[in-house]
Amino acid sequence: MGGKRVTIRDVAASAGVSYQTVSRALNDKGEIDAGTKQRVLDTARELGYRPSRFARGLVRQDTTSVGLVIPDLMNPFFTEVASAALEAARRQDWHVVVYDTADDPEQELSTLSVIGSQVDAIVGYLSQPDDVIDRYTSGIPVVYIGRTPGLQRFGAIEVDGEEGVHAAIAHLAGLGRRHIGMLDHESHHGPSKRQHWYLDAMREHGLPARVVGSAQSIEGGQQGMAELLDQDPAVDAIFTYNDVIAIGAMRMARSRGRRVPEDCAVIGFDGLQIGTLVEPQLTSVRIDTRRLGVMAIEQVARLLGGVSPEVTTIKADLLLRDSA
Repeated sequence: MGGKRVTIRDVAASAGVSYQTVSRALNDKGEIDAGTKQRVLDTARELGYRPSRFARGLVRQDTTSVGLVIPDLMNPFFTEVASAALEAARRQDWHVVVYDTADDPEQELSTLSVIGSQVDAIVGYLSQPDDVIDRYTSGIPVVYIGRTPGLQRFGAIEVDGEEGVHAAIAHLAGLGRRHIGMLDHESHHGPSKRQHWYLDAMREHGLPARVVGSAQSIEGGQQGMAELLDQDPAVDAIFTYNDVIAIGAMRMARSRGRRVPEDCAVIGFDGLQIGTLVEPQLTSVRIDTRRLGVMAIEQVARLLGGVSPEVTTIKADLLLRDSA
């Protein structure tokens, strides 16, 4: 198999039987004839098939192990998602190993090279191309969070924030704001979906768009806001890639003598609890992070149970607080 982990589906294809037949043979079920069972067992041995810890657990009650991949645990959004996923996994009596890739493609590759042989399923934020992820994770279920899969074997939980972002821009336009800038996430993957949604919404209202890149941190938000105000001193509202950037933008706006929201309204994205700890409290396009983490673990459970992968969507909505 070229060094790839042999899967139960590989055994099924080689033996000329169904996935379910292989499962019955390996678990010594009585629904198949002895000759078919022996052929499956011989094929599995020839291919070097090794049942996952999950498959063995069907008989031996071993603990299922799940790898949760997070790009930055210092970012409270990912911390909230991880916390919800861990809680959901505990209810399944699963063991979860959390990997922080530092939003670094090379670190992600390093993580994938280790994780594929250590866990029974992988869930989280992965940025590598689908074929690369497939090569490193062959034979184990994978569930993306916040990304559309290119291969049918991957499940996914997508975040649809389009309506929420359009509602945010409509809210700002309704307040009479006409110079609405955006601080987007600086990324090697190019403009974010959130920027596309912002640009579409600005066109709907016939307003000029201005986008500045920002690191995903409070300091990044401060620097991005300073650059935006230097480019366009008339800015009277700002939409940001996430809440952390928004908090930095609010700080810089005040340091430049701008009152929030009177002189400059601010809307973030994520709807985190941290937004209630700043003054004024942060208006945001909200994602239900708890539901996101739970949905991801629920999909892992379905995949481990033999259900075909699917793509499910969670929608974001506008959460009005005091900053806009």
